Amino acid sequence: MNIMVVGGGGREHAIIKKLKENQTIEKIYALPGNGGIAADAECVAIGATDIDGIVKFADDNAIDYAVVAPDDPLVLGCVDALEEKGIPCFGPRKNAAIIEGSKVFSKNLMKKYGIPTAAYEVFDDADKALAYLETAPIPTVIKADGLALGKGVIIADTREKAKAAVISIMQDKQFGKSGDQIVIEEFLEGPEVSVLSFTDGETVVPMISSMDHKRAGDNDTGLNTGGMGTVAPNPYYTPAVADECMNNIFLPTIRAMKAEGRPFKGCLYFGLMITKNGVKVIEYNCRFGDPETQVVLPLLKSDLFTVMQAVTEGRLADTPVEFYDKHAACVIMASEGYPVKYAKGFEITIPAEISDKVYVAGAALKDGKLLTSGGRVLGVTAISDTLGDAIKDSYAMVEKIHFDNAFYRRDIGKRAMEAEV
Repeated sequence: MNIMVVGGGGREHAIIKKLKENQTIEKIYALPGNGGIAADAECVAIGATDIDGIVKFADDNAIDYAVVAPDDPLVLGCVDALEEKGIPCFGPRKNAAIIEGSKVFSKNLMKKYGIPTAAYEVFDDADKALAYLETAPIPTVIKADGLALGKGVIIADTREKAKAAVISIMQDKQFGKSGDQIVIEEFLEGPEVSVLSFTDGETVVPMISSMDHKRAGDNDTGLNTGGMGTVAPNPYYTPAVADECMNNIFLPTIRAMKAEGRPFKGCLYFGLMITKNGVKVIEYNCRFGDPETQVVLPLLKSDLFTVMQAVTEGRLADTPVEFYDKHAACVIMASEGYPVKYAKGFEITIPAEISDKVYVAGAALKDGKLLTSGGRVLGVTAISDTLGDAIKDSYAMVEKIHFDNAFYRRDIGKRAMEAEV
């Protein structure tokens, strides 16, 4: 089997490492991949949003199966284009990927089908949005409608900040056309939980829950990032909460998408908040989360490729999906200055004995050396019988890795540990 994975970050590295466990896979290509992924797959310099280039490569290289991992190519219709060439894919078609591609769509879907979420209003006119904010409850949350590299959500704790967010998104076009419409929604409070799920459009199988750490600094200070670390499972996601989510959120969402003529097949990510009024949806993602994937997939006991094929072929109900009864912790090593401005090109040294536990997100290969090339550079994941040991082991590995300009949070898993007490 020749497999192609579209994307080039830590999430894709985690997917590729897991796919390699299947003995029927002879070759894995990564488009475009990165310098670290090159150790586990053949990287091809075709961008993840170059749909024509991706399809041509798949056609020319007898690709048997494709995994489209990032949001952009999914929303652009990469799966549709590949399937038209007869290439089976893991990932939703364009009309289902809209569940992440448009926050207005997803909020309206939840409202129509009674799926619990924050109260909200939609605006396509900045003046009307600013007028609404004169009396709206504060704090509030401002969201750009479209994709914005995970940065299109602003939590405003004053009326002035809320108005500045509207002006930035709608008038200054901070996120381009993604800000043509915005959602202004109720600020929710409570523990956050990420739940990735396999679904073939009929059956939904939640994966191990996880807890992300979005802020750049310790104790959840600083700017929002793409994620500075994760732990799994999330201690707030109890069996009772899991049942509530399955009955009120997971199955209703899958059924709603089917009813809308947009059956969702692939990985549907549920961003949840456990409020005093029950669990509510903060956001949907149409793909594996990053860096949640780096703790969830290492805990997957079942063969990933077998599960993916079952999703594609509509056989998920008959396919066992099992996870190890263990804990995982991932610490992100980033470039100093991320998520704003940072230097690149520093050599990365990773001891060979821990390289299989390291997922490379932002690195290039030059003259046989691995050099930093992004904001988030590495994800270092440890698995253990207890959460405390997984966290300790992850940080022990981080101490053995070196590149100039490195920084990382030193409190990944702290909230989860406090919740376990």
